[in-house]
Amino acid sequence: MKAEFSLAHLTVLGCAPPEMVYIASVCGYDYVSIRPIYMGLAGEPNYDLANKKDMLSQTKNALSQTGLRVHDIELARILDDFDVKDYLPAMEVGAELGAKSLLTSIWTDDKSLYTEKFHELCELAKPFGLNVDLEFVTWAGVKDLKQTVEVLEATTETNKGIMIDTLHFNRSRVQLDELDGLPPEWFNFAHICDAGAEIPTTKEGLVFTGRDERYYVGEGAINIDEIIKRIPRQVVYSIELPHIERVKELGYTEHARRCLETAKEYFNKKVFK
Repeated sequence: MKAEFSLAHLTVLGCAPPEMVYIASVCGYDYVSIRPIYMGLAGEPNYDLANKKDMLSQTKNALSQTGLRVHDIELARILDDFDVKDYLPAMEVGAELGAKSLLTSIWTDDKSLYTEKFHELCELAKPFGLNVDLEFVTWAGVKDLKQTVEVLEATTETNKGIMIDTLHFNRSRVQLDELDGLPPEWFNFAHICDAGAEIPTTKEGLVFTGRDERYYVGEGAINIDEIIKRIPRQVVYSIELPHIERVKELGYTEHARRCLETAKEYFNKKVFK
């Protein structure tokens, strides 16, 4: 059984999509997971491909030259005062690049609003051939698997999905048996990384680990193999593993290579043994 791996943009966030594609190809990834939706976060580069036509063209050329594929685009956040129709240009770009999924997360506590917005996002993405995969984030509005399942059960759209991130699964203290019995068709890909045993008790601590210091797969204390084995079908494994200090030391290409090398080694020993 051969696992397929994608390089998530947060792992090499300083690299524009064309450079990221070449790095992923050199390292041996099957896919890239890019961030063409600009979120305006402090220090985050703007890779809004819908409005950066030269960068979009360069990305297409890189994909053509390397044979790499785009698996998913991100991040279509659901917020209190945001019209999800504004994501349409990014969906068009995603479809143009051959993406399969649009990643979303929920950053409001208004359940009726986010349930309605998620349904609308699925409707908007369907003509582009995109699944809409909902990720729960420990410090967001929807922060665990139970809430995520409730959102999916509330929509009749069929292009809905759940994206499990092993870090958030661990940090949100989700139990393994919560994955049992969920529809296999809800699962298209997962984010994998590792982290230390101690779960931060503050939002600041959680955010720091999530964006600046994730560990290589098998280096920390998360039971990644048990999580992966409970997902009801084999999916694409997108390695989301930002580590600021390691990138400074190793550079983006070597960091991305080590991310993939350690993940493959771990999977061969503990997942597909």
